[in-house]
Amino acid sequence: MSPDSAIIIIGAGLAGSEAALVLASRGIPVTLYEMRPHVMTPAHRTELPAELVCSNSLKAKTPPSAHGLLKEELRMLRSPLLDAATQNEVPAGGALAVDRDRFSKTVLLMLQRAGVNIVRKEITEPPQDTCAIIAAGPLASDPLVTWLTRRFSAEALNFYDAIAPVIDADSVDKSKIFFASRRDSESSDYCNCPFTKEEYARLYTALLE
Repeated sequence: MSPDSAIIIIGAGLAGSEAALVLASRGIPVTLYEMRPHVMTPAHRTELPAELVCSNSLKAKTPPSAHGLLKEELRMLRSPLLDAATQNEVPAGGALAVDRDRFSKTVLLMLQRAGVNIVRKEITEPPQDTCAIIAAGPLASDPLVTWLTRRFSAEALNFYDAIAPVIDADSVDKSKIFFASRRDSESSDYCNCPFTKEEYARLYTALLE
Protein backbone atom coordinates (compact mmCIF):
# COMPACT_ATOMS: atom_id res chain seq x y z
CA MET A 1 0.00 0.00 0.00
CA SER A 2 1.19 3.50 -0.72
CA PRO A 3 1.30 6.21 1.99
CA ASP A 4 -1.71 7.79 0.30
CA SER A 5 -3.79 4.70 1.06
CA ALA A 6 -2.91 4.59 4.76
CA ILE A 7 -5.64 3.79 7.27
CA ILE A 8 -6.80 6.95 9.05
CA ILE A 9 -7.45 6.70 12.79
CA ILE A 10 -9.08 9.63 14.59
CA GLY A 11 -8.17 9.75 18.28
CA ALA A 12 -5.07 8.45 20.07
CA GLY A 13 -6.83 7.11 23.15
CA LEU A 14 -6.81 3.47 24.21
CA ALA A 15 -8.85 2.22 21.23
CA GLY A 16 -7.10 4.38 18.63
CA SER A 17 -3.62 3.50 19.87
CA GLU A 18 -4.43 -0.22 20.01
CA ALA A 19 -5.88 -0.16 16.49
CA ALA A 20 -2.85 1.71 15.15
CA LEU A 21 -0.38 -0.74 16.70
CA VAL A 22 -2.28 -3.82 15.52
CA LEU A 23 -2.55 -2.52 11.95
CA ALA A 24 1.10 -1.42 11.86
CA SER A 25 2.19 -4.87 13.08
CA ARG A 26 0.55 -6.29 9.94
CA GLY A 27 2.46 -3.94 7.67
CA ILE A 28 -0.49 -1.61 7.04
CA PRO A 29 0.39 2.12 6.88
CA VAL A 30 -1.38 4.10 9.59
CA THR A 31 -1.90 7.82 10.14
CA LEU A 32 -3.06 8.51 13.68
CA TYR A 33 -4.67 11.92 14.24
CA GLU A 34 -4.75 13.43 17.72
CA MET A 35 -5.98 16.97 18.39
CA ARG A 36 -4.07 17.39 21.65
CA PRO A 37 -2.20 19.56 22.61
CA HIS A 38 -3.66 22.08 20.12
CA VAL A 39 -7.20 21.29 21.31
CA MET A 40 -7.51 19.97 24.86
CA THR A 41 -10.50 18.33 26.55
CA PRO A 42 -11.95 19.03 30.00
CA ALA A 43 -10.34 15.83 31.34
CA HIS A 44 -7.00 15.34 29.56
CA ARG A 45 -3.88 16.92 31.06
CA THR A 46 -1.19 15.83 28.58
CA GLU A 47 -0.68 15.26 24.86
CA LEU A 48 0.36 11.65 25.40
CA PRO A 49 -1.51 8.79 23.67
CA ALA A 50 -3.66 6.40 25.72
CA GLU A 51 -3.88 8.89 28.60
CA LEU A 52 -6.03 7.44 31.36
CA VAL A 53 -8.35 10.19 32.57
CA CYS A 54 -10.87 8.34 34.73
CA SER A 55 -8.92 5.75 36.70
CA ASN A 56 -5.54 4.07 36.49
CA SER A 57 -7.24 0.73 37.12
CA LEU A 58 -8.07 -1.44 34.13
CA LYS A 59 -10.21 -3.64 36.41
CA ALA A 60 -9.74 -7.31 37.31
CA LYS A 61 -6.73 -9.02 35.80
CA THR A 62 -7.51 -12.69 36.42
CA PRO A 63 -10.47 -15.03 35.77
CA PRO A 64 -13.16 -15.94 36.65
CA SER A 65 -14.35 -12.33 36.40
CA ALA A 66 -15.46 -11.11 32.97
CA HIS A 67 -12.74 -8.44 32.94
CA GLY A 68 -10.09 -10.99 33.85
CA LEU A 69 -11.29 -13.41 31.17
CA LEU A 70 -11.19 -10.62 28.58
CA LYS A 71 -7.58 -9.88 29.51
CA GLU A 72 -6.64 -13.54 29.07
CA GLU A 73 -8.17 -13.40 25.59
CA LEU A 74 -6.27 -10.19 24.84
CA ARG A 75 -3.02 -11.85 25.94
CA MET A 76 -3.69 -14.72 23.55
CA LEU A 77 -4.25 -12.15 20.80
CA ARG A 78 -1.03 -10.33 21.79
CA SER A 79 -2.70 -7.03 22.62
CA PRO A 80 -0.07 -4.24 22.47
CA LEU A 81 -1.74 -2.06 25.11
CA LEU A 82 -2.18 -4.95 27.52
CA ASP A 83 1.56 -5.55 27.16
CA ALA A 84 2.21 -1.86 27.88
CA ALA A 85 -0.05 -2.03 30.94
CA THR A 86 1.75 -5.09 32.28
CA GLN A 87 5.09 -3.34 31.87
CA ASN A 88 3.87 -0.40 33.97
CA GLU A 89 1.74 -2.21 36.55
CA VAL A 90 1.48 -0.95 40.13
CA PRO A 91 0.08 -2.87 43.14
CA ALA A 92 -3.72 -2.92 43.16
CA GLY A 93 -4.80 -6.26 44.59
CA GLY A 94 -6.68 -8.25 41.97
CA ALA A 95 -6.93 -5.31 39.56
CA LEU A 96 -4.56 -4.31 36.78
CA ALA A 97 -3.56 -0.75 37.67
CA VAL A 98 -0.77 1.19 35.99
CA ASP A 99 1.45 4.21 36.47
CA ARG A 100 -0.49 6.60 34.22
CA ASP A 101 2.46 8.64 33.01
CA ARG A 102 4.80 5.71 32.33
CA PHE A 103 2.00 3.76 30.64
CA SER A 104 1.25 6.57 28.16
CA LYS A 105 4.94 7.17 27.48
CA THR A 106 5.39 3.45 26.77
CA VAL A 107 2.49 3.53 24.29
CA LEU A 108 4.00 6.58 22.56
CA LEU A 109 7.32 4.78 22.20
CA MET A 110 5.55 1.70 20.81
CA LEU A 111 3.73 3.83 18.22
CA GLN A 112 6.96 5.52 17.17
CA ARG A 113 8.83 2.22 16.88
CA ALA A 114 5.98 0.73 14.84
CA GLY A 115 6.28 3.55 12.32
CA VAL A 116 2.83 5.00 12.98
CA ASN A 117 2.51 8.49 11.52
CA ILE A 118 1.18 10.63 14.39
CA VAL A 119 -0.35 13.92 13.26
CA ARG A 120 -1.31 16.55 15.85
CA LYS A 121 -4.40 17.96 14.19
CA GLU A 122 -8.11 18.21 14.93
CA ILE A 123 -10.24 16.24 12.49
CA THR A 124 -13.78 17.59 12.22
CA GLU A 125 -14.97 14.81 9.91
CA PRO A 126 -13.35 11.79 8.23
CA PRO A 127 -11.67 12.49 4.88
CA GLN A 128 -13.61 11.46 1.78
CA ASP A 129 -12.78 8.16 0.04
CA THR A 130 -10.49 7.02 2.87
CA CYS A 131 -10.71 4.05 5.18
CA ALA A 132 -11.07 5.62 8.64
CA ILE A 133 -11.51 4.40 12.20
CA ILE A 134 -13.23 6.93 14.47
CA ALA A 135 -11.88 6.32 17.98
CA ALA A 136 -12.55 9.74 19.46
CA GLY A 137 -14.39 8.41 22.50
CA PRO A 138 -16.63 10.46 24.81
CA LEU A 139 -14.23 13.45 24.73
CA ALA A 140 -14.50 14.06 21.00
CA SER A 141 -14.34 17.69 19.87
CA ASP A 142 -17.60 19.56 19.26
CA PRO A 143 -17.16 19.74 15.44
CA LEU A 144 -16.64 15.98 15.20
CA VAL A 145 -19.63 15.34 17.46
CA THR A 146 -21.70 17.62 15.21
CA TRP A 147 -20.67 15.57 12.16
CA LEU A 148 -21.41 12.27 13.95
CA THR A 149 -24.83 13.55 15.02
CA ARG A 150 -25.63 14.68 11.48
CA ARG A 151 -24.29 11.50 9.89
CA PHE A 152 -25.76 9.04 12.38
CA SER A 153 -27.88 10.04 15.39
CA ALA A 154 -27.51 12.00 18.61
CA GLU A 155 -29.14 9.04 20.39
CA ALA A 156 -26.10 6.91 19.49
CA LEU A 157 -23.69 9.20 21.37
CA ASN A 158 -24.58 8.37 24.97
CA PHE A 159 -21.82 7.73 27.50
CA TYR A 160 -22.02 6.93 31.21
CA ASP A 161 -19.24 6.43 33.74
CA ALA A 162 -18.49 6.63 37.43
CA ILE A 163 -16.89 9.65 39.09
CA ALA A 164 -13.22 8.88 39.76
CA PRO A 165 -11.39 12.02 40.89
CA VAL A 166 -7.60 12.05 41.15
CA ILE A 167 -6.36 13.51 44.43
CA ASP A 168 -2.97 14.12 46.03
CA ALA A 169 -2.12 11.47 48.64
CA ASP A 170 -0.71 14.16 50.92
CA SER A 171 -4.18 15.72 51.16
CA VAL A 172 -5.60 12.61 52.85
CA ASP A 173 -5.85 12.51 56.66
CA LYS A 174 -4.04 9.23 57.36
CA SER A 175 -5.66 8.96 60.82
CA LYS A 176 -9.08 8.43 59.23
CA ILE A 177 -8.28 5.87 56.52
CA PHE A 178 -7.41 2.18 56.30
CA PHE A 179 -5.52 0.12 53.74
CA ALA A 180 -7.11 -3.00 52.29
CA SER A 181 -7.91 -4.71 49.02
CA ARG A 182 -11.37 -4.73 47.50
CA ARG A 183 -11.53 -8.53 47.42
CA ASP A 184 -8.23 -10.04 48.59
CA SER A 185 -8.02 -10.06 52.40
CA GLU A 186 -4.28 -10.71 52.27
CA SER A 187 -3.31 -7.49 50.46
CA SER A 188 -3.54 -3.79 51.35
CA ASP A 189 -3.10 -2.09 47.99
CA TYR A 190 -6.04 0.32 48.28
CA CYS A 191 -6.33 3.43 50.42
CA ASN A 192 -9.92 3.37 51.71
CA CYS A 193 -11.53 6.64 52.80
CA PRO A 194 -14.77 6.09 54.76
CA PHE A 195 -17.52 8.71 54.46
CA THR A 196 -20.71 9.40 56.34
CA LYS A 197 -23.71 10.07 54.13
CA GLU A 198 -23.38 13.82 54.79
CA GLU A 199 -19.63 13.82 54.01
CA TYR A 200 -20.19 11.97 50.74
CA ALA A 201 -22.90 14.45 49.75
CA ARG A 202 -20.47 17.33 50.32
CA LEU A 203 -17.78 15.59 48.23
CA TYR A 204 -20.28 14.95 45.42
CA THR A 205 -21.36 18.59 45.40
CA ALA A 206 -17.73 19.80 45.41
CA LEU A 207 -16.88 17.57 42.43
CA LEU A 208 -19.78 18.88 40.40
CA GLU A 209 -18.73 22.43 41.15
